Amino acid sequence: MGEILKPADGENTDKFGGAGGNGGAAGLLGNGGAGGAGGVGGAGSNGPARGGDGGHGGTGGQLLGNGGDGGHGGAGATRDISLPAPGENTDKFGGAGGDGGAAGLLGNGGAGGAGGSGLTRGGDGGAGGSGGSFAGNAGGGGAGGIATEGVAGAGGTGGSAGGWFGQGGAGGAGGDIRASKIVPTSAGRGGDGGAGGMLAGSGGAGGQGGTSNGGTGGNGGDGGHARGLFGDGGNGGYGGFGRSQGRGGDGGNAGLLIGNGGNGGWGAAGTNSVAGGRGGDGGDAGILFGFGGNGGDGGLSGGLAGGGEGGTGGRGAAIGAPGAPGADG
Repeated sequence: MGEILKPADGENTDKFGGAGGNGGAAGLLGNGGAGGAGGVGGAGSNGPARGGDGGHGGTGGQLLGNGGDGGHGGAGATRDISLPAPGENTDKFGGAGGDGGAAGLLGNGGAGGAGGSGLTRGGDGGAGGSGGSFAGNAGGGGAGGIATEGVAGAGGTGGSAGGWFGQGGAGGAGGDIRASKIVPTSAGRGGDGGAGGMLAGSGGAGGQGGTSNGGTGGNGGDGGHARGLFGDGGNGGYGGFGRSQGRGGDGGNAGLLIGNGGNGGWGAAGTNSVAGGRGGDGGDAGILFGFGGNGGDGGLSGGLAGGGEGGTGGRGAAIGAPGAPGADG
């Protein structure tokens, strides 16, 4: 689309990409359709230019079939506006990723779509679809969109296992900041991992936090819990780098009877003037057998500001040791 240099009085200069269509649902047997990708926003210098949201994935067959993947969000404009008009809306947003479709009775949930990149805000990643209502693994969350400045998108949450058996989906990674100069920015937080099955299954891992060279690093997502009787908790994601360092995510708790707690994610390393990020706490083990998750190490000191505090170790089972605390940076 060509750039509008001088819009007419009262002209609407919004440059929105169209939203992607949702994937179709399957019948009794079969996989749900994938959601369509969102359209790219226009690159005109006046008015907002947002990428379209990705479509959601379709649900899987009622008896057997996987959910469809969510579509990616469209990119917003990437051209900077040097002199916006007074009161002009200069948002340049990437579209959100579509959610993954849920499975039917048996099957895996679809993956969430990635968020689109944008100038001032990256789109959030879509959530993962839940696994089958009897058995099946959940889909992972989509990655958050990159932002040139402003706020990057958060990683999508991992889907939960919808039935008795299955693994929780991993959380998506938080979006990075790609600023060419030191400006106040915030990288995206990693998505949390999904929960395991109601009887057996491990929780999903948390997503890593995004990085920002001029602002706040994203925190790591927390690991999902194994909510049934058996299974391990998911590991926490690690914190992202920035002028303010991201914290590691906490590990998920194990199943009620048997299982190991998830390890906490490590905090991002510090710089000469910024302390390292704190490590995440380890998850607790089950009651009978299992080891507690180890705490994540605190980010190393880069100089004057000191290192981050290590995370605490998780509780051990009746047969099994507690987790070790993370080392201070």
